[in-house]
Amino acid sequence: MSETQQETGTKWLVKAGLRPTRQRVTLATLLVGDGQHRHVTAEGLFESAKDGPDSVSLATVYNTLRAFCDAGLLQEVTVDGSRSYFDTNTHDHPHFFWEDEARLTDAPSDQLVIAQLPDAPEGAEIASVDVVIRLRKKS
Repeated sequence: MSETQQETGTKWLVKAGLRPTRQRVTLATLLVGDGQHRHVTAEGLFESAKDGPDSVSLATVYNTLRAFCDAGLLQEVTVDGSRSYFDTNTHDHPHFFWEDEARLTDAPSDQLVIAQLPDAPEGAEIASVDVVIRLRKKS
């Protein structure tokens, strides 16, 4: 991790009002240090952090990802009801889930058209709409 990448991670945290602890900066640098958007699982981020100079436990990764989501820094995308991916792009957009690779990528927003949503049940309102398009290689 370069000094500039670490600074980018630190600024990302401070802008969201989060205290830049050593562990948060380590994870933030891995997530946004190079300025690219990414989709990660907690386990994948843990594996990346293991190779760095600052050790971070898997429990810390989970807790930190939750804090980043609560602060609006990440969007959680749940696939299969059991596996979550964390997206650094927090704008509303659809995703492709590549089943053969267990990989999540952005899908083009400009090609998605949702003509109408069902009415929410009485006493409820629609909070968000998540679109995950599952893909597999043709046989």
